Amino acid sequence: MKKLFTLFIPALAASAFSLPALAEVAVVVNPKAAESSLTKDQVAQLFLGKSTALTPIDQADSAAVRAEFYKKVADKDPAQAKALWSKLVFTGKATMPKEVADNAAVKAAVAANPKAIGYIDKSAVDATVKVVYTVQ
Repeated sequence: MKKLFTLFIPALAASAFSLPALAEVAVVVNPKAAESSLTKDQVAQLFLGKSTALTPIDQADSAAVRAEFYKKVADKDPAQAKALWSKLVFTGKATMPKEVADNAAVKAAVAANPKAIGYIDKSAVDATVKVVYTVQ
């Protein structure tokens, strides 16, 4: 039993430390959009309802990319961002961002609207969108 325990603990520890890192996040717009790059603050303003220059497209609440995006760009979790939007909607100052299912749906929405902006896993970037900011 002791030998089994001695083999089990290192294997358990190794698996705990080999969790995959989250992928990089790319902020994307329509390829025909005038914007060629944005700052972190500009992106945060768009996704927190403080700017109406572009129309934000959000990923699903449960998407890991959404949590990473809001944490690194706006220093908020998705629930805090949603609360800010709810307040803006309630006061009539904004309309809640469209929420789509995944990277492919964000790309489709952005490709169909020259005024849309979204975020996807960097690995999903293709010619249908233009990267204007990469979340570090």
